[in-house]
Amino acid sequence: MKALKVRRFLVGAGTPLLLLSAWWFSSAGSIDPFFPPLQDILLRFQQLWLFDHFQSDVLLSLGNLLIGFVIAAVGGIALGFATALVPQVRWMVDPLIHFLRGIPPVALVPIFISLIGFGTQMRVTSIALAALFPTMIATVDGIRSVGGDLKDVARVYRLSRKERLVDVLLPAAAPQIFSGLQVSLQVAFIVMIASEMLGSSQGIGAMTLLAQQSFMTADMWAGILLLGVIGFVVNMVFALIKRRVLSWYIGARAMARAA
Repeated sequence: MKALKVRRFLVGAGTPLLLLSAWWFSSAGSIDPFFPPLQDILLRFQQLWLFDHFQSDVLLSLGNLLIGFVIAAVGGIALGFATALVPQVRWMVDPLIHFLRGIPPVALVPIFISLIGFGTQMRVTSIALAALFPTMIATVDGIRSVGGDLKDVARVYRLSRKERLVDVLLPAAAPQIFSGLQVSLQVAFIVMIASEMLGSSQGIGAMTLLAQQSFMTADMWAGILLLGVIGFVVNMVFALIKRRVLSWYIGARAMARAA
């Protein structure tokens, strides 16, 4: 088992290294203005994102992403519970969900620019609303899939409404909720970039777009590389949190497969 994990780690770590090596050697000595050497890109990456624009742009983007995602997560879970458990709420919300989830999340950004204007409030609102629906829908599906046996046990033990929500429904729906949260995180990341490109002069997306428009190709590639690194790290951190919170569920599935 340990040998298999080591092999998986080596393959997972080796593939990006091979791609970077291929990029390094294929671009070495390049005079193409649109395909600069990777060495130049990494130098600009260090100068821009580790020093000059780290606080003013990188931290700003990550802060907007975190705030918008937390709002979407809390709001999505709360609305999901209300929609799944209160018929009146479901009747009101279901048509709105089916309408809004058909709209690409990035298309919401120009609407919020028109309504709210430019600034941090617009970016956070765009991220939060776009990322709300995957979590909400996953929560509704997770609660509806809870078996009748669990509900019967809660009634037999005369659990209060709060105890049923916190101790029965929430743990049972947690695997699907986390799947929705993962989709919401990806949507939030995409909308973060789009909102900065369309409605801001600050942030990673705005700086990357400005570099492209100014024909500073190495800076543009450095911004794209940073977005890839952030996306990878954010998803890895989320996967670790998910594995920690759902350790009981992952362990139960592993025991079921081994049986």
